[in-house]
Amino acid sequence: MASSEQLIGGGSVGGGGGGPRYVKMQSEPSTPLQPQSSSIISSFFSFRQGSTPESCRIFDELPKGTIVSVSRPDLSDISPVQLSYTIEVQYKQFKWTLLKKAAQVFYLHFALKKRLFFEEIQEKQEQVKEWLQNLGIGEHTPMVQDDDDADDETVPLHHDEIAKNRDVPSSAALPVIRPALGKQHSMSDEAKVAMQQYLNHFLGNMDIVNSREVCKFLEVSKLSFLPEYGPKLKEEYVMVKHLPQIVKNDDSRKCACCCFSCCNDNWQKAWAVLKPGFLALLADPFATKPLDIIVFDVLPTSDGSGEGRVSLAAEIKERNPLRHSFKVTCGNRSIDLRSKSGARVKDWVAAINDAGLRPPEGWCHPHRFGSFAPPRGLSDDGSQAQWFIDGRAAFDAIASSIEDAKSEIFICGWWLCPELYLRRPFRDHASSRLDSLLEIKAKQGIQIYILLYKEVALALKINSVYSKRKLLSIHENVRVLRSPDHFSTGVYLWSHHEKLVIVDHQVCFIGGLDLCFGRYDTCEHRVGDCPPQEWPGKDYYNPRESEPNSWEDAMKDELDRGKYPRMPWHDVHCALWGPPCRDVARHFVQRWNYAKRNKAPYEEAIPLLMPQQHMVIPHYMGQNKEKEVERKDIEDNAKGIKRQDSFSSSSSLQDIPLLLPQEADGSDGSGVGPKRNGLESTPGRSHSHGFRKSKIEPVVPDMPMTSFVDDHDSLNLNVKVSPDLAAEPGTKTSDDLEWWESQERVDQIGSVDESGQVGSRVSCHCQVIRSVSQWSAGTSQIEESIHCAYCSLIEKAENFVYIENQFFISGLSGDDIIQNRVLEALYRRIMRAFNDKKCFRVIIVIPLLPGFQGGVDDGGAASVRAIMHWQYRTICRGQNSVLHNLYDLLGPKTHDYISFYGLRAYGQLFNGGPVVTSQVYVHSKIMIVDDRATLIGSANINDRSLLGSRDSEIGVLIEDKEFVDSLMGGKPWKAGKFALSLRLSLWSEHLGLHAKEIHKVIDPVIESTYKDRWMSTAKTNTTIYQDVFSCVPSDLIHTRAALRQSTAFWKDRLGHTTIDLGIAPQKLESYQNGDMKNTDPLERLQSVRGHLVSFPLDFMCKEDLRPVFNESEYYASQVFY
Repeated sequence: MASSEQLIGGGSVGGGGGGPRYVKMQSEPSTPLQPQSSSIISSFFSFRQGSTPESCRIFDELPKGTIVSVSRPDLSDISPVQLSYTIEVQYKQFKWTLLKKAAQVFYLHFALKKRLFFEEIQEKQEQVKEWLQNLGIGEHTPMVQDDDDADDETVPLHHDEIAKNRDVPSSAALPVIRPALGKQHSMSDEAKVAMQQYLNHFLGNMDIVNSREVCKFLEVSKLSFLPEYGPKLKEEYVMVKHLPQIVKNDDSRKCACCCFSCCNDNWQKAWAVLKPGFLALLADPFATKPLDIIVFDVLPTSDGSGEGRVSLAAEIKERNPLRHSFKVTCGNRSIDLRSKSGARVKDWVAAINDAGLRPPEGWCHPHRFGSFAPPRGLSDDGSQAQWFIDGRAAFDAIASSIEDAKSEIFICGWWLCPELYLRRPFRDHASSRLDSLLEIKAKQGIQIYILLYKEVALALKINSVYSKRKLLSIHENVRVLRSPDHFSTGVYLWSHHEKLVIVDHQVCFIGGLDLCFGRYDTCEHRVGDCPPQEWPGKDYYNPRESEPNSWEDAMKDELDRGKYPRMPWHDVHCALWGPPCRDVARHFVQRWNYAKRNKAPYEEAIPLLMPQQHMVIPHYMGQNKEKEVERKDIEDNAKGIKRQDSFSSSSSLQDIPLLLPQEADGSDGSGVGPKRNGLESTPGRSHSHGFRKSKIEPVVPDMPMTSFVDDHDSLNLNVKVSPDLAAEPGTKTSDDLEWWESQERVDQIGSVDESGQVGSRVSCHCQVIRSVSQWSAGTSQIEESIHCAYCSLIEKAENFVYIENQFFISGLSGDDIIQNRVLEALYRRIMRAFNDKKCFRVIIVIPLLPGFQGGVDDGGAASVRAIMHWQYRTICRGQNSVLHNLYDLLGPKTHDYISFYGLRAYGQLFNGGPVVTSQVYVHSKIMIVDDRATLIGSANINDRSLLGSRDSEIGVLIEDKEFVDSLMGGKPWKAGKFALSLRLSLWSEHLGLHAKEIHKVIDPVIESTYKDRWMSTAKTNTTIYQDVFSCVPSDLIHTRAALRQSTAFWKDRLGHTTIDLGIAPQKLESYQNGDMKNTDPLERLQSVRGHLVSFPLDFMCKEDLRPVFNESEYYASQVFY
């Protein structure tokens, strides 16, 4: 008792003193007690073991607490200690309010005393053990070095002094007890002062404030003050029923009422943390991994009973009045939770619904187009975008970002090849191989999460199981999930089609490029590579000729490079920064968590992820203070300070490289000269771009936003579109702002050259859109915001629409088979322009043939013919086609409004080798409208991608807010920097323009551009290719019999040709004035400009291309296509 009295009587800490003395406690776990006492003491050492190391602390500086008011809940309440205190706590830029009863304060005081008592017992035991070891009685002899210098040793504080620094004296609690037990209401002022003094005692000591007891009292956890997850909302212990992972023999986590059997063994204690975007359940406040998480998503507009919108959280009426429960429902998940009282349940329900539904940008609202994500960039929130054309530009940027990763990398793909080289020539960039890049980062501690599409092996040969094995063998920090599980979900027809790379939640890459073979390409679109310099092994890829049966021997050629060309690949990708990037990351997290629950629910190595929040801490302390905090964070990052043992260690935005194109110099090492396959490339089209880090410069103030795309309610396309809920921020002062009204300020942008295959990084309005449903992402309803955005953009277009896509399968209203209505939107917009007698252009670029194995006439190519059937049905054949309907009303003027094109390239397979041609496979998924809005993503124009219930897709709508002077229809026009530069670069590549000729296509709709330049170039190139190769597809071949005849003729003449008749004869025979003249094919091909050719509308026009009964595709549902 003497020592106990001595501890209680120790000097007080904090309060009005000069500040506590900091005592660093031992970080090593102590030797456990004997079995009979260890179970009793284990639950009281959490403070000593959990908060002593700095990495385990929640507070790294002392918080401040203020007693705002004191009250009694009811005048008739005869229970003592019912005095209630309203406490306002502030820590850094975080501020929150607590309502505590005096009983809770007393419980905290006794808990601290009990913890100190058991710590003292353990310290005594350690001293005894050390004494026994010094006598040689213990298990281990003490480790004493003879040459230890006593003067260099740290002299520990005396035991009593250590205890004093961990103690809150009982004398400090006595003034709190007196008014709490009293009945006079005049004592409230006295109680307020007494509680403030007591609060200062434990808030003034770093060790005490980081104890589990105090953290529980203050309702804080390791997740509370991480700014990337948003402001602190509500935290508390709750009971949950579905978490078998929690260790049941831990006394600190047992239900307090289990002794009375009011809970069964399935109900367990967990620390619930509410954030603006999710509700996380932790084992305790000091845990760093969530046991479970509900990521908030768009809720149904009605619960089906006519009672209005579905709530995120709702109370549950229990039969037992001693039980107080509530339910949280989001997506396809619903979890039950219990709290200690009905009042706490009401608080939780209100707080959860408030977080998800109250703010205009809340995650439970459907936003414009019905998207899960609101429009970004309405203020200077750091929303930026940068485009990349073709694989070289995009892959180089992705490699640079991976190399600079600081905390975590997310990768999501339809197909992923670990052996893919992101930089070429591949021999000079061995370290750029994807698996090598990821291995380097994983060994540095970067956490890597990869989501792969699990294909149906009988239908696809992408071998995702090999990719998974290869990736998992890299390092333990690489986690891989494949989805979906076909058998359990019954999903066989649909795929995960997104292509994403997200680095540190700071930059993401989105678009049409998978990290797989065949995608790397340049603007030259070379058809040959012999000997291999750019495309090693199976990366020399032509799926029209042969699809490899195995990808495991990646460096072994599949094609004979001396006989077959590769199929060039045209694509468009995009990088996003700021809130849009975090929206894309949120989509990944949502899909990852859903796949983890379905595929690996009990694998601890596969963690649940938490989405970062686009909103930052409220301006609780005013703008000046916020800037000061932000400046401090930047300085900390500059000094290399890294938070330990946290959920995420995001790097500063200053650490993210700004990717800029630079002209090639002698040290580029690309090995690619100005020729393509021995031929001079078109002047002005050969650009070699590396990437360099650039100093980030402040951006000029943004122009006021003018809404480019409104709701498309006026366009009745049977598409559900929610109102645009995005609103401009109000004019409240910083102190009046709600937590969601404080937008992040990252006013950074760089300027780059306009030329080449890499765009400038520009500030813009961005909205992430997607196609998901219950099977693909676990959402409660289907989201088809990409479909809605396409239709709305087209309907609101003023002058032109430019589309590049891998497919074009759509339907007019009344089409019972094809359900997406992109075609209907185009038809209506063209008819409106015709009726208004205004110029309006629609240009659509698609592949000349589907990129699947087999000749059009081959017996095993039914899929190729089926896709051709549906595309021709959309474009020009039958009463459901757009050209058929427009011709009925517009006649020959139809082509003044809409036209279709493809891309083709030629070259030699090797120096002196045969001259060959191949289509340039259009895989990009973009739409540019009026040089002001751009849609980029993974979605094709077909029902699979657009309806939401089928393939999962993601895209982004980028609306410019930085404009340049341009022309439209011969008149001045404010064109967006992003959209205009992307279109001009694409058209420069397609048309083969010199840099000095780009101004000739600045106006996309006037006759001199549309007809004299675009249509004329396509027609001329098509004629030349037909003269030289007689390649397919061709408008001259209308039947399969004619195709067989042509194929037989060229095989007989050449001895060998490609599946699409892509090899030229050594000499071209022509007649002039009755005399035969032989011409070198290369001489004729020199007149080709760019890659643009006309789409063959009459190819196979006399054939029914649908599968027949003896082909397996006949039995596949039409929705498959």
